[in-house]
Amino acid sequence: MAAFLTLSAAHLSLRACGQLLLLLSMVYGGSAHAVEDVPGSPAPLEANGVEQRSTGKTETAESSAPVTPAPAISGESTNNAQIETTPSPLKDNEIQQRISGIFSEIDGLGAIEVNVSQGIVTLAGETANERKAQQALSLANRLTDVVTVDDHINRTLDVQDNVSTAYQGLRTRGQNLVKALPLLLVGFLLFALVAWFGAWLSRRQKLWQRLTPNPFVAELLAQTIKVIFIIFGLILALSLIGAETVIGTLLGGAGVIGIAIGFAVKDTIENYIASLMLSIRQPFQARDHVVINDREGIVVRLTSRATILMTLEGNQLRIPNADVFKGVILNYTQNPERRFTFELGVDANDDPLAAIKVGLDAIHKLDFVLAEPKAIAIITHVGDSNIILEFLVWVDQSKTDFGKARSIAIRETKHALENQGFSLPEPIYRLRFNPKLEQVLEDSQVNNAGSLNPDTTPPPTTSDSQTAIRPKMIDDRDKQQAKARAKEILRGQDADEVLDARPDEKLMQKIEQEIAENSNGTDLLNKNSPRE
Repeated sequence: MAAFLTLSAAHLSLRACGQLLLLLSMVYGGSAHAVEDVPGSPAPLEANGVEQRSTGKTETAESSAPVTPAPAISGESTNNAQIETTPSPLKDNEIQQRISGIFSEIDGLGAIEVNVSQGIVTLAGETANERKAQQALSLANRLTDVVTVDDHINRTLDVQDNVSTAYQGLRTRGQNLVKALPLLLVGFLLFALVAWFGAWLSRRQKLWQRLTPNPFVAELLAQTIKVIFIIFGLILALSLIGAETVIGTLLGGAGVIGIAIGFAVKDTIENYIASLMLSIRQPFQARDHVVINDREGIVVRLTSRATILMTLEGNQLRIPNADVFKGVILNYTQNPERRFTFELGVDANDDPLAAIKVGLDAIHKLDFVLAEPKAIAIITHVGDSNIILEFLVWVDQSKTDFGKARSIAIRETKHALENQGFSLPEPIYRLRFNPKLEQVLEDSQVNNAGSLNPDTTPPPTTSDSQTAIRPKMIDDRDKQQAKARAKEILRGQDADEVLDARPDEKLMQKIEQEIAENSNGTDLLNKNSPRE
């Protein structure tokens, strides 16, 4: 028992000394350099021909503690295991025989010469290329008792050897591919079957519309199911042929490609998402009269990319859905009652309230004017020569053309005021002259008084005189002539169209035609969906 304890203590002492020497060599840059093994590489080989099975860490008979690899020097490869204190020629011979036996069984390594001394393996001879040389260094370095591997291998780069090796590799792969053709065919058929079923299921429009009333969401759900079945079929096919590692590669590549495509089609994706939100929120419907970001028109349809409007001029207008979703939307059709305003000025000597009553009486006689809300008028401000009145009138724009109604209301109000004796004066300008110029003008009028037209009266030329004002009698006569001329014109054919305030039927016909031509397409506007 005492002898056993003594041997154990000696063994532990030698182990501690070995670890201390290795640490010192690493700190002060000793000659025991190492090539770092690739993670996941096979475990080192025993010199006696038995391969060591481990969890990936190289161990020696004396210690199982991991050792940090030292930096590699060009031309040599180092085993990371601890170096034994006492060398053994018998082990050197076993290492040499073991490496030579391994090289003799591998194509391209039979010409390598192996020499082992003090656990240091020297490889000489020739290989066809660098790949074979690195294979030899790696195999030699995997033996547990190898201290380091010195590389003296000559890379011949012989054309025949390299070509024959490549040819053999291609031939082997071709033979394996031929053997795997039946399995590949089965995998392809499985993928095609699963993908076809997903496409068939996505075309069941009634099923998806029953699940969700929104047509856009139904289409999106159907396409998502189709893509899921395609991916599922691809995974099944790759698993069948034993290419599970390809699945991870494809998923990783798909992620990178997806990011790149996302940046490239950012605007398209933004429009697509905006289409989804607009189809759910439904801020407008087909045939609605709207103003979107200062663009006015009547809604025709909503697609997955743009909102289609028919302008009041009869032109088709496409607005990207991203702009529509983020923009300001004014919907005239949502509330059919709409108000228009206009201003008229009466003479400063007239009573503005009396003028308001006359104007509103004339407005209320128009058929298209709503009784509720009631039309009103206000005095906005007093000008230099007149008082400005503003009339506010309500109409039902679903049955009345807004512009025509405003035009007719202005005409009727103007005629009513003039028929009741209210004048709508034009701006009056006062001119002031110096005394000498006034005297010259007076003398000129006296000398030319006989040549004046008897229907005209010379304007006064005092310092505060008004220029270019005709007598009221002449002005009234001109107005009567203008009204008589207007009555004569309005008695002809097609005169009713001028006074008709109904909406333009031609524009609505174009809109209905546009909607009918695209009835087979997907319109994301749905009357059954709740409106925002």
